[in-house]
Amino acid sequence: MAELKFEITQSIACLSQEKSGWTKELNKVFWNENPAKYDIRSWSVDHKKMGKGITLTGQELQQLKSVLEELL
Repeated sequence: MAELKFEITQSIACLSQEKSGWTKELNKVFWNENPAKYDIRSWSVDHKKMGKGITLTGQELQQLKSVLEELL
């Protein structure tokens, strides 16, 4: 299995923190040398391990913002 390469280029917000120290975060991340995308997922304290998450382009993030504004 190929190694997953990633780099957090911008830490935007910590959305929550578990007792274990893992945090759910919104970051901008390069995945496998592709253009950076917005990313929501859980991270270990040292950011070496991650949980499942979702990546969004800037346009998808804008669409999500519009939907959330309608809900709230």
